[in-house]
Amino acid sequence: MQTLTQIFQSQTEVKKSTFISFLCPFVEFKNLLQNLKNQHPKAVHFVYAYRILNELNQAIENKSDDQEPKGTAGMPLLSILRAYELINAAVIVVRYFGGIKLGRGGLVKAYSEAASAVIYKAVLIPFELKKQMQISIELKNLGRFEHFFKSNFLKFQREFKDKKVILKFHLNENEEQKFESFCKDFEPLEKIIL
Repeated sequence: MQTLTQIFQSQTEVKKSTFISFLCPFVEFKNLLQNLKNQHPKAVHFVYAYRILNELNQAIENKSDDQEPKGTAGMPLLSILRAYELINAAVIVVRYFGGIKLGRGGLVKAYSEAASAVIYKAVLIPFELKKQMQISIELKNLGRFEHFFKSNFLKFQREFKDKKVILKFHLNENEEQKFESFCKDFEPLEKIIL
């Protein structure tokens, strides 16, 4: 499986219709879709598809034809995401109608090409399954935990509560082993796997 960490864009034209395609990490999907609707008020269709992994490691998929004939737009996008084994990713295609009807087959081909074009431009990385975790630590230990996360290139979020700090992060198996080893130097920690 593959995923990505930033937004990519491409543009194709078929019989005077313009297809502007965007590939993004799923966390960016809702904001990007709304921004595109605001930025392209004259576009006639905002077609999308996405694939994500839920907390049970099951692939969840969704798509929208956005008033294109059923099965001619969203499904081709989803098929391309599946073909590239993309996960936690979304593709959005903004269509400006050029005045020439493409027919069902033409639409399937146009949307497939639009999705393929943006994926071709994208930098894809191997997908790695990570556990979502959180811990509660004493404020005095925050610096040492921050140093651990930064020196291991791990992203984390912090939330201050009373005299404690709640750290939220994602770890793969190797990172979790390193973290367990690091935590042995501290008093019992309240760890939660989400």
